[in-house]
This record gives sequence, C-alpha cells and structure tokens, in this order.
Amino acid sequence: MAAYETTRTAPFGAITTFRFVQSVGSLFAAIGNWNDARVTRNALDRLSDRELDDIGLCRDDISRIGALGRN
Repeated sequence: MAAYETTRTAPFGAITTFRFVQSVGSLFAAIGNWNDARVTRNALDRLSDRELDDIGLCRDDISRIGALGRN
C-alpha cells in the first residue's frame, strides 16, 4: 500500500494576505460595534428619567454603554 504526503506549505505571501484581510475585518467589526453603541446611547438619551428608571437605568449608565467592551 502506498502513502502520499498531502500537506503543503502555504504559498508565498498567503499568511500575510490572510492576516491583512483578518485585520480589515476586525476593523469593520470594531466600527460596527462603535456605531451600535452610539445609536443605543442616542436612543437612551432621548428617554425621560422615568422611562430610564422603568428599564433599570440612570443617566450615568448611558455614558458607560460604549465602554463596556473595553478593558
């Protein structure tokens, strides 16, 4: 029975290209997350204090919406 080696090294520049595409994708995801947090903060900012209290938030909580994912 014969065995063949089927693994090959990546072509020149393939890993660099993959990392570049991955970083561009991460950049777009970060921009999307930032925009989602911005839209949410704007919507919450339009609510009255009573409406915020109904959902368990206060005005100070709104400013922390975008910072939750950052450490």
